[in-house]
Amino acid sequence: MTRFLASRLLQALFVLLLMSMLVTVLIALMPGDPVDLMLAGNPKATAADAARLKALYGLDRPLWERYANWLGAALTGDFGYSRLFAQPVPAVLLPRLGNTLLLLGASFVLAVAIALPLGVLAARRPYSLLDDAVNLFCFAGISVPPFWLALLLILLFAVTLGWLPASGMGPVGEDGWLARLPHFVLPVATLTLASVGGYTRYVRASMLVELRQDYVRTARAKGLEEGQVVWRHTLRNALIPIVTIVALEFGTLFSGALVTETMFAWPGMGKLIYDSIMGNDLNVALVALLLATATTLAGNLLADMAYAALDPRITFKDVRS
Repeated sequence: MTRFLASRLLQALFVLLLMSMLVTVLIALMPGDPVDLMLAGNPKATAADAARLKALYGLDRPLWERYANWLGAALTGDFGYSRLFAQPVPAVLLPRLGNTLLLLGASFVLAVAIALPLGVLAARRPYSLLDDAVNLFCFAGISVPPFWLALLLILLFAVTLGWLPASGMGPVGEDGWLARLPHFVLPVATLTLASVGGYTRYVRASMLVELRQDYVRTARAKGLEEGQVVWRHTLRNALIPIVTIVALEFGTLFSGALVTETMFAWPGMGKLIYDSIMGNDLNVALVALLLATATTLAGNLLADMAYAALDPRITFKDVRS
């Protein structure tokens, strides 16, 4: 187990290093100079001002030297300064990371909580009216673009009915969380409806395969109740491939949902990454993308650990001949 974790940790560090190099090169290749963008709105700026700012930000040095300096500082906990927001990178990331975790975390939990029972019920009665209704709901959720779904929800609940606010996070005060709840409903509903269909289809497909296995027929022949057969034995084995899908989605909790956050003016990680890339803010873009990569790798590791918990036959011990 220790050897397995050490191996995965080394692999993750290599991936993060490679990702940091790739992001640095790609942003450097984007058109437009950050200093030129800063001075574009100042008609009094001179060439000497541009040269001074480039020296201040290290833009007059070769790309490899800039990357090496950033990497050395990052290893000491210094992730640099945001040019767009005029703040240290952690001060820019942390509030938006909290907003994204609140939004995507709630939608993620709701989507999984809805998908599991729906998928199981549909698999228990394949090709029935219930199965057809669940499949129609899933295909509708998969097919509707998130921005269109967001517009429909805004038009219905914010414009027509006036029940919920259309955008923003709401006021901050003593009852800040209670005041923010109405602002929270529509973006969470959008993300949940957009993802629950895919999860339900995966659960249904995996359950259909497991319900045809010999151990299910044996459990029923022994007189076990149907609830025990389905929820205790079959679902546990069916969850193994589903865990992989859920783990791959884990990284999105930290990278944000750009379209939904933009539609509802929600200041999260998705909008931040987009703005930092378009504004050539290398430090923010680099750290945010590395955070999303690291959480995706962590999700894959958690999935491997969940495999062993769900199936005792899976082990991380070395098998020697």
